[in-house]
Amino acid sequence: ISHTIPLTRNISILLWHWPFGVSYRLHGNKCLELYNISRCFLTNNASALSTADVVVFHHQELSNGLSTLPLHLGRPAWQRWVWLSMEPPVNNSNLTLFNGLFNWTMSYRRDADIYIPYGKTVPGGSRPKDLAPSNRSCLVSWVVTKYENQQVRTQVYQSLKNYIPIEVYGKWTKRPLLNKKLLPTIAKCLFYLAFENSVATDYISEKLWRNSFQAGVVPVVLGPSRATYEALAPPNSFIHVADFKTVADLAAHLKHLAADRKSYEAYLQWHRTHTVQTYTDWRERLCQICVQYPSLQTSKVYQDLAGWVNK
Repeated sequence: ISHTIPLTRNISILLWHWPFGVSYRLHGNKCLELYNISRCFLTNNASALSTADVVVFHHQELSNGLSTLPLHLGRPAWQRWVWLSMEPPVNNSNLTLFNGLFNWTMSYRRDADIYIPYGKTVPGGSRPKDLAPSNRSCLVSWVVTKYENQQVRTQVYQSLKNYIPIEVYGKWTKRPLLNKKLLPTIAKCLFYLAFENSVATDYISEKLWRNSFQAGVVPVVLGPSRATYEALAPPNSFIHVADFKTVADLAAHLKHLAADRKSYEAYLQWHRTHTVQTYTDWRERLCQICVQYPSLQTSKVYQDLAGWVNK
């Protein structure tokens, strides 16, 4: 995410409701104060509806009825409405209710009008010489909250645990980790199962960017294609489940790397040349609208929102 064309006037962005009910402070000029993005003003005050340049609606609350679109209040012809979701398609229900209403999409998808990934790779290394501490006491860990039998990741896990020990944390195993304990616990292991709960276009969540990369371990990934990970993740930084004919082959590879420090450390060399940046604050995501605003199509309308979301 980077600056393209500078804004020539102030842009006001109204967030109609906070995603998942978690709110942040918006007083002052947050985009400038926190992210050095000028001429960009955020508000969640509904009275700004008649004057805001952009109104952002998070899908979850529209879908479950906790919030509704202000269709009865009138809409200025110049105002642009944004459909926001960081969830994979399987979690975005009732999309057909919103055809013909939104001008722009805001998502982790690279083809969204406003692209907001969970994380990104940036040049510049930061790790010390010893990339892999030798005192790691566990082979593989996995943190899982929602465990569902029909998920692809569940089937891979059930097979993989027959070949290698896997330390499982999270609500599912009643071994929850406090936020401050998350990365230190994962860092005790050599590998992390960065298994997405849904296999969908470009859907690479914090399981890779935070849980794996920021913990300094090697991720075993299950999600979109290898080509997608190669385009977004640091070079030679992950092991893709789809590269192996069988789960037994994957387990054998992990055992081999655990026994061969040099081969294992090859997956960590990227720390010398790159770092990762994560996006977790909704304000930072909203400010990105202004960065991308000058290059957005003004006459666009999504007549088939579900068609875009599910492609």
